[in-house]
Amino acid sequence: MTARPDLDRLRSDVVFQERLRDHDFHFRSTWGLFSPRSVDEGSRLLLDHLEIGVADNCLDLGCGYGPIGLTMARLAPQGQTLMVDKDYVAVDYANANAKANHLANAKAVLSNGFSAVPAGRNYRIIASNIPAKVGKELLTLMLWDACDRLVVGGGLYVVTINGLRQFMKRNLNEVFGNYDKLKQGKNYTVAMARYEG
Repeated sequence: MTARPDLDRLRSDVVFQERLRDHDFHFRSTWGLFSPRSVDEGSRLLLDHLEIGVADNCLDLGCGYGPIGLTMARLAPQGQTLMVDKDYVAVDYANANAKANHLANAKAVLSNGFSAVPAGRNYRIIASNIPAKVGKELLTLMLWDACDRLVVGGGLYVVTINGLRQFMKRNLNEVFGNYDKLKQGKNYTVAMARYEG
């Protein structure tokens, strides 16, 4: 019989600090959430290419424990940032991290895509680190719903693994009528599309 692992340690929060867009953040996460020990390469690349104004209202689609959404909230202190995720554990951690980082303008809610996003609320920036295995059907819903929730001139920013970049280019052109590849790194591509009304 193997030695019993330290289960109490595994049940404890994962605690770490990150510097994102020249701001320091304190994060708590847990096993089972995406990239629980540090902010992943794709999210960092996405954040480095977001253009956000101080009063922009932002939405983080699939927020996890909140690194993208909380960075947007810090960069747009006069706006409101909504973070959504279909995992209630992620939502709990994102809200706790918003509080720990003194970001009263950020809130996370449980939502399957845009299902719980208030009707009539539109955003200047929507950002998402899209999972590689999201599936064509859900991705179609996400892109069309994002298009419907942007103000005129607003942008959807996405990061995907490089293997999905052509798929994303084709779909963003189909939905928005435009596509801009902002950065292709070794493993990830950041792209954006603008809602032109």
